[in-house]
Amino acid sequence: MAVSKKTALAFKSYQNHAQVLVKTYLLADAFMPYTSVLGGIFATKMVYDLTQLISTFYFRTYAGLTKIQRIEWNNRGMSSIHAIFITAMSLYFVFWSDLYSDQYTDGPVTFRNSPLSTFALGVSVGYFLSDLGMIIWLYPSLGGLEYVVHHTLSAIAVGYAMFTGEGQLYTFMVLISELTTPEINLRWYLDTAGLKKSNAYLINGVVIFFAWMVARILLFVYMFYHVYLHYHQVIEMHPIGFLLVFTVPSVLGAMNLMWFGKIIKGMMKTLAKRQ
Repeated sequence: MAVSKKTALAFKSYQNHAQVLVKTYLLADAFMPYTSVLGGIFATKMVYDLTQLISTFYFRTYAGLTKIQRIEWNNRGMSSIHAIFITAMSLYFVFWSDLYSDQYTDGPVTFRNSPLSTFALGVSVGYFLSDLGMIIWLYPSLGGLEYVVHHTLSAIAVGYAMFTGEGQLYTFMVLISELTTPEINLRWYLDTAGLKKSNAYLINGVVIFFAWMVARILLFVYMFYHVYLHYHQVIEMHPIGFLLVFTVPSVLGAMNLMWFGKIIKGMMKTLAKRQ
């Protein structure tokens, strides 16, 4: 009993030390950006490996893919999980949290942030850096120049908002556009599995159309309208932050319009074949 009690006390002591270490360093405000980015990179790698493991046992199509197709299959799995995570966090902060509400009087909306908002952005930065590294390493197998531009701008803008705490609201507004990523990936999965003529492929295409129009077109219009209404606060930002608020959404918005045109053409072509 004495040995058992001594062991329990020792374990409790180590546990307390671990909690102090986590609170003092890993979750401290000063270390939160670095911790969350590293956590995002680790989570991205973990989801990639889990996608590979699960697909090997439960998807017969996976075994017949080429090496680069398997890499893309796993890559799309991790991008879908990131999209679900950051979309949920972004919707919460933009529409449900009081942090960026106009009724909340704690300073300009452009400078408001919290440990949770910083952590969420850090995880996203970790993902964008990981995915960008894979795209460049295997270029152009996982995406062309437009993907490099998209991920580079996203990593810079999200990273700036995370480290400085500026413009996080507008960063979350833009990140809601990740809502369309799981549907885009599902389209690729269905196509790769030989189900391009299935009803699931058609329904998914219709969902992509409406989700894209709302999350990547209308929401960007709303974001710029919000910037217009709060311009007196936006102009108080650092020149770099001020530039990013206008430049990054404008470039991404133009790319979204270009891709939306392709989505409309693809959907019309599919419907014409069905008829």
